[in-house]
Amino acid sequence: MRQLPDIMIDAVVRATLAEDLGRAGDVTAQACIPDGARMRAVVGARKAGVLAGIDCVRLAVLAMDPKASVEVRVRDGETFEAGAVLAEIEGDARALLSAERTALNLLGRLCGVATLTRDYVRAVEGTGARVADTRKTTPGLRALEKHAVVCGGGINHRFGLDDAILIKDNHVAVCGGVEPAVRRAREMAGHLMKIELEVDGLAQLDEALALVDQGVGPDVVMLDNFSLDDLKAAVARTAGRVVLEASGGVNLTTVRAIAETGVNVISVGALTHSAAALDVGLDAI
Repeated sequence: MRQLPDIMIDAVVRATLAEDLGRAGDVTAQACIPDGARMRAVVGARKAGVLAGIDCVRLAVLAMDPKASVEVRVRDGETFEAGAVLAEIEGDARALLSAERTALNLLGRLCGVATLTRDYVRAVEGTGARVADTRKTTPGLRALEKHAVVCGGGINHRFGLDDAILIKDNHVAVCGGVEPAVRRAREMAGHLMKIELEVDGLAQLDEALALVDQGVGPDVVMLDNFSLDDLKAAVARTAGRVVLEASGGVNLTTVRAIAETGVNVISVGALTHSAAALDVGLDAI
């Protein structure tokens, strides 16, 4: 499983800790816990799922107590059952209690994304379609949430506005049509940057395919809110000339039928904007 380097996680963890610590630090821990007291605890799963974000736990604990011990029992991308011990920690009691909520908030959120992604991936198993995320992520958590999607077996769509060209309906409207929008994009894209075009019907798909046949078309066509019949027609018309991505109206009830139309990719905003946090906890032992 691909892992994110600590430098990409640490800033998020520290900002979240700073938000929680506020202006005076953890006054409850300071009031109740003797200075220098030690604590051992386990991070446990209350429900079954797919792990993502265990490094957030490790970095939150170490930010508060650099000498703490964190033993990871389950790695990102692995599945676990309810009651599983995900990590064991030992360190300064005040520090661990101060890190607890930040660690669990991030871990629960990312496990929720990974677990929901796994459900979508299982739903399309055997069709050949891949499940992708979108940019509908929690502000500040995009890299972590997209990592969680990969942990669940999904693939990443573009990370931001700068790593691929995605021509949507508003771009087409302002440019005056599919052809001028795509041609302008192709002039800028160079030989490495991918171009994706969103189309809202079969007529626009035909315009895109004509450009593909001329060697100036998009690399990917997004079929936005197509009916199942139109998705099947789009697959037949395209005949493998470009990658086809289905988007819009996708949920766990509809995703299998969408995949069976023959599209290559299904993008699902719900993976990140609607995933429920998985229930995880920290218990002293």
